[in-house]
This record gives sequence, structure tokens and C-alpha cells, in this order.
Amino acid sequence: MIIIRKNVKQIAGRPVTTQRSLLLDIIRRANRHLDADELYRMAKSKAPRISLATVYRNLKLFKELGLIAESNLGDTHSHYEIKSAAEHHHLVCLGCGQIIEFDSPSIAKATAKIQRENGFYITSIQLKMEGYCPKCKQKKE
Repeated sequence: MIIIRKNVKQIAGRPVTTQRSLLLDIIRRANRHLDADELYRMAKSKAPRISLATVYRNLKLFKELGLIAESNLGDTHSHYEIKSAAEHHHLVCLGCGQIIEFDSPSIAKATAKIQRENGFYITSIQLKMEGYCPKCKQKKE
């Protein structure tokens, strides 16, 4: 969990501005995947002078600093969430767009095996599975 206190002046040598603090707080509190437009709308309601360019610049910075994770979940744009210590993957419903996060010991074992067999150090995995949630599956039948 990321907490930015008012007395903190910098993160990784970068100034902690009011807008940066607001954007990180919105992402953290959303408890779901946000795209840049959603983040902008939410931030604009609290800071009317914020621009979409500011949102994009800060999303890039947050990603570079390892504070957030960026995922392409089937749309033509990216979604963002606070980077968690635990690696997780995504199920994306093609019907309603619901995103379900999951973790899998089997994937962790496969990753370790792939690293060993190839002498390759894996730093990140993005696994997205598309299909239909139970509600949408029932509608299709």
C-alpha cells in the first residue's frame, strides 16, 4: 500500500506535488483497474484545474517508479492499478467487461521451471484470459 504523507517532499528524487498525491490516492482507493480517462474524470472532480496531459505524464512516472502496474485488458487502451507485492493475473469477461484477479501456484511453478530451463530471469508476467463470467455465459446459452 502506498501512503504519501504531507511531510514527504520527494519520492525517488521526484517532488510530491498535490496532483501526484491525488492521482496515487485515487488509484489506491479505487480498488479496481482504472484507465486514464476514468482517472482524469475522478481527479477533475477534486482538482478542476488538472489536465489529461498531467494524468498521462504522472501515469508514466508512476510506472517508471514501480508504483503502479499497467495492463492491456482487451481494450485499445491501458488500465492501471497500484502495484502489489503479490503477482496476479486477470480474467476478462467479453460480455460485461468484468475483470477478475486471480493468482495461481501452478503459474508460479511453471515460471520457475521456465527460468531454470532457459537460464532466463523473468521480472514480470502478464496473463490475461478472456471468456464469459457465469452471468454472461448463462445469457449466451
